[in-house]
Amino acid sequence: MDILIVIALAIALLTAAVTDIRNQRIYNWLTFPLIIAGFATHTVFGGFAGLKFAAGGFALGFVAMAVPYFLGVMGAGDVKLMAGIGAWLGVEATLVAFLFTCIAGGVYALLVLAFNPSMCKTVLRNIAYTFLVFIGTRQFNFASADEQQVLPRLCYGVAITVGTIGAMGIYAWESGSIFVGY
Repeated sequence: MDILIVIALAIALLTAAVTDIRNQRIYNWLTFPLIIAGFATHTVFGGFAGLKFAAGGFALGFVAMAVPYFLGVMGAGDVKLMAGIGAWLGVEATLVAFLFTCIAGGVYALLVLAFNPSMCKTVLRNIAYTFLVFIGTRQFNFASADEQQVLPRLCYGVAITVGTIGAMGIYAWESGSIFVGY
């Protein structure tokens, strides 16, 4: 079953990364079948225990990415993609994939800033301004120092792809299997 998980996720992740880079979207035609196939596969091979395995991973993946979505910093396609990954990997591996995704996203954002010095200056100025407002008022009120410059949109599907592949690699390295089991 490991090879089925690897193939399904590899195809979905690479497709999501490409569509996110090209169109800045992760489409429902990719995420919904990924979710359904994860539930179906685990239910067929593991019965009710497999269904619970997929549901736990789905819930974790959905909730972990829904928080940034509701804060306005993440797209709905990213949320559904991580939920679909969760349906395939279960709770434990989804948590690791999410943490690796956060690291990959941070590195990605830093690289974007490193290749755009004026944007980096603006971000650093905003951080300094927010810190000074906090020191003076003891209130955390973010107010952009430069309203005219818009931050670039990050294709977070790339970070999700890198993070999930990294998590799958760690599981394969440590246990010889990415599949945790029921």
